Amino acid sequence: MAKPARVQRKVLPNVVGMNLQAAQDKLQATGFYVLNDKDATGQGRFQVLDRNWVVTQQTPGAGQKLPTDTLITLYAKKYGE
Repeated sequence: MAKPARVQRKVLPNVVGMNLQAAQDKLQATGFYVLNDKDATGQGRFQVLDRNWVVTQQTPGAGQKLPTDTLITLYAKKYGE
């Protein structure tokens, strides 16, 4: 049986202004894998093509030192909205 990965504390990067795919990639490269995406317009749309969406907000906010198993929610809208 494999040992569970040890949870570390790392500084959460700022991904606001990035396309959703690049933001997810950056967070995962930093060690944050518990990610959730939401439509920032409140319309409840699904982000099918992540590269067509821009992150407008993230919670928790960037710069905090957090456990890497913290849920990170990215709010995004389609480019041009």
